[in-house]
Amino acid sequence: MSERRIHHRLPIELKVEYKKLNTFFADYTKNICKGGTFIRTKRPLAVGTKFIFKLHIPKLEHPLKLTGEVKWVVREDQAPPPGVPEDHEPGMGIQFIYTSDDEKRRVHEIVEHLMTDSLGPLLYGKLIGFEDEKE
Repeated sequence: MSERRIHHRLPIELKVEYKKLNTFFADYTKNICKGGTFIRTKRPLAVGTKFIFKLHIPKLEHPLKLTGEVKWVVREDQAPPPGVPEDHEPGMGIQFIYTSDDEKRRVHEIVEHLMTDSLGPLLYGKLIGFEDEKE
């Protein structure tokens, strides 16, 4: 898992809302990066599921509506997938699916602002330099 990750993840708790069949869920993220997020939940969707969800981001007037795909799942009653620590909490790793370059740019800017606000400009600048080297 970590070998494939090219973006630094920011530990952050954001409310996320999504629908499965006719049931609405409200869970929280554990972290976020430009390419995806991890949603803590005891009711993860199946790997490969594509769904629309809303992220409630501080300083944004309306939730950010995104499409994502479940890439991996950790269930309470099962061992986590290879590359995920044994003590990882239940939930699902989500990869963002961008519908346009504009949407991708907007999400990247929002994540950058979250990281800058959380880490400070100096540390964030160092992490961005690290990301640029990996890409």
